[in-house]
Formats: sequence, C-alpha cells, structure tokens
Amino acid sequence: MSAPPAPPRILIPHAPALVVSLRGAVLLDTDGEFHPLSLAAAAKRAKDECPMLCHAPAVASRLGIEPFICLDLLELFAFVRPARFCLPTPKGLAEAMGLARPHDAEDEAEALIRVARTLLQELAERTSGDTAARASDTRSTAWAMARAGWGWGNPVLAALGVSGDGGRGSGLRVWERLPEWSEHAPEPAAGTIPVEPSEARQRLDRLLGSDSEQRPAQADYASAAAAAFQPRDQAGEPRLVLAEAGTGTGKTLGYIAPASVWAEKNGAPVWISTYTRNLQRQLDGELDRLFPDPGTKARKVVVRKGRENYLCLLNLEEQVARNRAQEAVASGLMARWALATRDGDMVGGDFPAWLGDLLGRVRTLGLADRRGECIFSACPHYTRCFIERAIRRARRADIVIANHALVMIQAAMGGLDDGAAPTRYVFDEGHHVFDAADGAFSAHLSGLEGIEVRRWLLGAEDGGTGTGARSRARGLKRRAEDLLGLAEEAPAALDAALAAAHALPATGWQNRLQDGAPINAAERFLALVRQQVYARTQGADSPYSLETECAPAIDGLAEAAAELAHCLGKLGAPLQTLARVLGKSLDDDAAELDSATRSRIEGLTRSIERRALLPLSGWKAMLEELLEGRKAEQYVDWFSVERFDGRDFDVGMHRHWIDPTIPFAKTVAEPAHGLLITSATLRDGESDLGWAVAERRSGAIHLPSPPTRAAMASPFDYPAQTRVLVVSDVRKDDLNQVAAAYRELFIAAGGGGLGLFTAISRLKAVHARIAGPLDEAGLPLLAQHIDNLDTATLVDIFRAEEESCLLGTDAVRDGVDVPGRSLRLIVFDRVPWPRPDILHKHRRAAFGGKSYDDMIARLRLKQAFGRLVRRAGDHGVFVLLDPMMPSRLHSAFPPGVDVRKVGLAEAVAETQAFLQGQDGRSPADSPAG
Repeated sequence: MSAPPAPPRILIPHAPALVVSLRGAVLLDTDGEFHPLSLAAAAKRAKDECPMLCHAPAVASRLGIEPFICLDLLELFAFVRPARFCLPTPKGLAEAMGLARPHDAEDEAEALIRVARTLLQELAERTSGDTAARASDTRSTAWAMARAGWGWGNPVLAALGVSGDGGRGSGLRVWERLPEWSEHAPEPAAGTIPVEPSEARQRLDRLLGSDSEQRPAQADYASAAAAAFQPRDQAGEPRLVLAEAGTGTGKTLGYIAPASVWAEKNGAPVWISTYTRNLQRQLDGELDRLFPDPGTKARKVVVRKGRENYLCLLNLEEQVARNRAQEAVASGLMARWALATRDGDMVGGDFPAWLGDLLGRVRTLGLADRRGECIFSACPHYTRCFIERAIRRARRADIVIANHALVMIQAAMGGLDDGAAPTRYVFDEGHHVFDAADGAFSAHLSGLEGIEVRRWLLGAEDGGTGTGARSRARGLKRRAEDLLGLAEEAPAALDAALAAAHALPATGWQNRLQDGAPINAAERFLALVRQQVYARTQGADSPYSLETECAPAIDGLAEAAAELAHCLGKLGAPLQTLARVLGKSLDDDAAELDSATRSRIEGLTRSIERRALLPLSGWKAMLEELLEGRKAEQYVDWFSVERFDGRDFDVGMHRHWIDPTIPFAKTVAEPAHGLLITSATLRDGESDLGWAVAERRSGAIHLPSPPTRAAMASPFDYPAQTRVLVVSDVRKDDLNQVAAAYRELFIAAGGGGLGLFTAISRLKAVHARIAGPLDEAGLPLLAQHIDNLDTATLVDIFRAEEESCLLGTDAVRDGVDVPGRSLRLIVFDRVPWPRPDILHKHRRAAFGGKSYDDMIARLRLKQAFGRLVRRAGDHGVFVLLDPMMPSRLHSAFPPGVDVRKVGLAEAVAETQAFLQGQDGRSPADSPAG
C-alpha cells in the first residue's frame, strides 16, 4: 500500500513570468522586477529561462521561434479544471479564476503568478474533499505526468501531498472507471399527433417566462413553424416550411417551442441541425431554458456528431500503453478530461480547443476514430464508449442537436449509425443547405481519399518509410477475422479484397507522382491527371490549387483509367460478397448469435458499405463515363491539383452535382414527415423572386408539394443603428492602400473591428502591414491562419475583449454571434463574388448566368451584415473597400439603409463620429454609453 498523503504545500515554481504582444514583451523575474523586452531579447530569455506563460504555441509564434521548454498555465488549468473552458490569454485566465482583470502587460505578468497560486490552492482543497477513489486518481495521474518530466509536476504533487512513489497507481486507466451504458427495449415508432399553433405559442411563453418582453414576431414565427409538425398526407410529401426570420426575431426559441411539444406528444426526437459544430454548442446552451435541471437536460437533449468528433477509449489506451515520456503529459490531461466530460465530444463540446494546440493534435484530437477503424462490440471498452452512449441516448431524447454534414452524410449512406432515421427535422442556418449538400453528395477520386480507403482495408503499412510502426490503423482483417467463421465464403472474400487493395495509392504516393515513378494502377492514373492539369492550366506556378476539364484526355490517360476501373471492380466484388454473407449470417445463425456479435456484424457491414463500397462505386462510375466520353448532365467532373502554400498535397478527379439539392430532397426530405428550413438570410430580396431563390437553394422545388412560406422582419431599426459605406478611392489591387484603410478604420472605431477577406493571401498581407500600428494604438489584432489558435477560440477572445480586432475569411463571416460593442465595425476587402472555377461555371450556366453571381454575392453580403447588430442596443458600421460595388447589390442590406459611396477619409471620419454618438444622438444613446 502507498503511504498516506502528506499535508499539501503550495509551491510556486521559481520561474519568471512572460507576456508577449505583437511588438514587444514584458518579463517579470523571480526578484519581482519587470523587464520590457524587444521580441528578439524576449526570445533569447524564453529559451534560456523556462518562463511561466499562457499558450506556448501562440507565444512562440509571436517570438518567431520554435516551441521551447516553459510552464504553460493552460496545462495547469486543464489539470485542475478539466472539461472547463477559459480564454487562452492572461486576461482570460484571470477572469476564469475570479481574479481582477489585468489592464496592461505588467498586470498580466503578475496575474500569471496569482493564477498559478490560486489553481494550486484550489487543487489542494478540492482533492482533500474528494472521495478516496477520485483523490487517488488525481494523485496517480499527476505522479505519472511528473515522472515523465511535466514542468508542473512537482508543484502539483506538493499541492496533493504526494512524495516519493506515493502517487503510483492507475490514474491514466480512466476507461476502467467510466460508467457503462445499458441497452433498452426498442423505441416505438413516432406518433403523428400534430402541434397546433396555439400550443407552440403557449410553449414559447413558458420558455420566455412571465417577465420577458413580448415579441409578436417571435410568436408568429413559432406558429408558422408548427406547420412542419403536422402529419403528412402522402408518402414522399413532407410538410416543409421555409421560414426567414430577421436577426433579433428569436427564431431559436421560436422553433424549439413547437419541436419540444411535438417530441413530448409523439414520443420521438426532433433533430435540429445547424451548419457548424460551434453553432451546435450555442444551440445546446439555448436549451437550458427548456430544461433548466442538468439531470433532466442530460436525458432530454443529446448533441450528435460523427464518430470522428469523440474520444476513442481504445486509442487512448494504446497511447497510454506505449508509455512514452513525450506522450505522458497529453495522456494525463486527456485522462483528466475523460473523467469530467459530459459526452466525450472533442470538437465544439467541453474539450477546450486550445488543448489540442498545446499538446499536439495527434495526441488529443487524433485519439478520435477519424479513419472509421471502430471494432464495435469487439472493443473491450464498447460498453463505456462515448459515441455508443450518444447513439443510445439519442433514441430516447426529445431534442437531438446535429449538424448538416452529419445528417446528409448519414442519409447518403442509408441511415444513421443504428439504421434509424428521424421523421422531423429543423435545419437552422438553412441558407447553408445547398453548400452542405454539395459536400455530402460529391465524389472525389484522389490520392488522399484513395490512401484512406487503402488504410481502412489494410491497416498500418510500413511502406519502407518506417511510419507503420507508429500508426494505430487497424485493418479490416483485424476487425473481421473472428467473424469470418460465420460464413463459408467470408475468408476467401476478405483475402481477395485485401490483395486487390494494393491497387490504391500507397504511402509516399505524392513524392512518386512528382518523380514520375507510380507503382500501381491508382498512382499511374493520378500521375497522368497531374500531368494534364499542369499542361492545361495557366499560371501553373501559382501558389493556389489548379484545375482543368477532363476532356480531351492526354495520351495514356484513357488506358490508365481503364486499368484503374478494372482494379476497382476487382476490389469491390469481394467486398460485396463479404458484406452479403456476413449480413446473411444474421438470419442463418439468428438462434446462436448473442446481441454483441449481432451488433458487430451489423456495424461491420455498414462500415464496409460506407467506408469502401460507396466510394468505390462512385469512382468506378466516374472512370467508366470518362472512358465512354459521355457527360452526365446532372454532374460536373474535373481534374485538380490541390495546393497549399505552393506545394501539391492532393491530386484527383472530382464529381459534384450541378444542383446538390436534388439528392438532398430525395434522401433527406422525402423520407421525412416534416421539415423546417430556417435562416435570417433565406431569400434574395423580398419579392416572389426572392422566395424562388429560397426554394431552389433549399431543394423545395424538387418536392411534389409546395412549401409553406413564412417571413418575419427583424425588429431592429437598421437605418438608425447602422451605416453602410462603400469606399471609392482605395484600389483593391493595391494591398498597401487596402491595409492603410483597415488600419485607419480600426483605429477610428477604437477596436471592435472585424476584417473580412475573400482570400487568405490578402488577409496575411494586410496583417503584416497593420499588426504593429494597431498594437501601438493599444488594439490587439487577432487573425485566422496566422495566430496559432483555432477559429472558435479566436472568436471567443474577440467577443471578450472589446478593443481587439479580428481578421478572418468565410468561417468568421458565417454564423458568428458577437453581440454588443465587441463587434461594431465590419470591413470587407472586396465584393464577395463566387470563385470562377469549373464547378461555378457550370452552375452559373444552369442557374441564370450573371444573375446567379449577383445572387451569391448579395447573400454573402447579407450574411456578413447580419453579424453587425445582434441585439437592440447594438450599433455598427459596415464598410466595403471596393469602388466597383454595383448598385444592384444594394438590396443585400435591409430596407431603409442608405448605401453611400465615400472617400476613405470621409469613411474614417463618419465611422468615428457614428460610433462615438456624434451624429446627432446623445452620448447615452451611443454604443459607448
């Protein structure tokens, strides 16, 4: 037995505290003296002195050096407060710990010391009050991490009262202590009792509470949404409601009201789908109103994502078992999180996104089942598996929060994980249905896609590179071998499939393609695709991706396509046999099969279909049509070389639907009984033509019955609360002028500026020119693709710090909710025209030519403008740095909002005056007031 713990001691590391900005740094040494430093001087001291800091990758990036040995307070925070979020900044840490918010760099350096002390004290106090088992887990996890050299190891062990080997134990083996889920009887079919508009209004009143402000438009919206929860009269003819609700209407609670009533009355879940995982998190928070008790909410609300979002306990066990010192810290913090997490969701759930930046994505997010290698009930952790628990909870929930990609991909593949499909959907952010369907129903015969299928079939391969030994990849043989005896044909079919899989791209294929040395059928085809792209594309030395039409093919390409099509057939046939005979065994051996084995067979056959047969059949069809020289009218095919920073990373042939809402309507909408597709930006204008756009981009035109239309105007006074300015004297192709405009506008607004860009290269060029001047003005600058922080974290910091500015692209433009003064200025670098690629060229021809371009640009401007005013007291300025903005795009903005063309000097002056309340309003009415 280990010795009892000693009294806790608070041991602050004898290390300086370092805070780094864009232009300089402050170091607080161990004698309490502050040292203002240049970035170069700070970089030298950082490498020499192992400082205490916040977010080491971001600090290293600002210092322009490689990661260095340090004491990152975020690691200590993640250990003490697992599954809890804080902003990954000194200010964010201080606020999370309830300490005074620091005002300058010296304050921030002092705050780091105070945060360390507070966290260690909290750890000591909390552990002393824990159960013996939980305290033992904490101590043994800390001991394993300290033994591997964790910088916080000794202070943490001291706070826990651990000395010597007193903490030795099995704390990292968290899978042994997670609760098991249990099976339940199958759920009955969903009922068909309708939701009346009056019931939706009553539920909305309950959600809002008796003291809330009455919003007639929100109640009208809830009534309209109830139409999606009426019984359908004909199979294949769902009750479809298209509802546009202007910003501020309160559409989230407006659709939760009828959805929750329907779920209660009919004993089945409503699936609410959003566009992004971060929006899932926001929606989950809104449901606290419906289920304020956490225990009740845990039963009634489930967040569902793809398997690649959840921690795989088998992957974690294998990482722990390797017992490598460089992985022990990550394993320890992942173990702490696994015991505290609500549902094991690592993307948009309670896993702090910055933890992946700190520990490495391979050791954190890489522990998810990202390659479809699940072995289902053969896994020793199956009954504790996070994803299996979520699947079972979703069957009995009232509300399932999903995302468009999951809903559509699962529908494309013939059902959800358990073969069930919901009958009622709400698609929030419905203006993204077209784009989500475009991704879900496309096919890509490329090197990266091919090697993923090969890896799924064959598992880890060394390939002469030595990488196989480090891979966790489990091939089909390992997943299926103990089931093969259930069907006489299965072993031979598996052997034939694995032999045929060697025709797919192998490790090192990119280098061989560039060297002209392909080794199999797939690589020979891809090598010729690459040759054709480079031969036919203008500007082949461009840093951007390249593409060209498939026909006419260069010499040898047709023969290579025929060879590959033949090889794919040889691979698909035995896989079809394997799936068929395994499925047949469910009937033939029904009396002998236990439930776990049945579950494995069902899971394996679904995986074979989804991970291999579905892409293989799509690829084979593409190749055969290429050989026959016929062009499928519904599709667009092309060849591409995908590039990043001027280097090739993928080569392939692509197929997209010209109208991807056709398969969406067929596979998602028609089988459903009712759908609500809603957004603040469904229509392109308010006329019938605007509704026609909404119906086309939602797939409503492909359904037998017309949709119910509903539109609620925003309650905001946009003419009074906003200004829209088009700057007429900045050349958008002169990045010095563009950068100067961003700089002066951000400074005029005093921060709170969101800079939107149509190209990453333009964003980076502007950032390089304005980061220093903004820092000198006291305005922190955040940027996608530059800061070593994920987009969600950047937005969280931007939301919390009113003086900060943020540069971003599409991911920031769409669906970001930043109310209040934190976002008071939007600057767009140019009109967001669609990219004139091959796919767009075909869609443009099919959907109206130039008017299609205008429609896309207007909807993008409309969506961006919608970020500016999120609540009644918000005010903001929208600036477009494009003198070529045509007046026909002005309808992107709300009625009554005057779009004015001005010079940059006037735009700067008006921005400053409007945001300071100098345009006729009293200071109390201004945002600052």
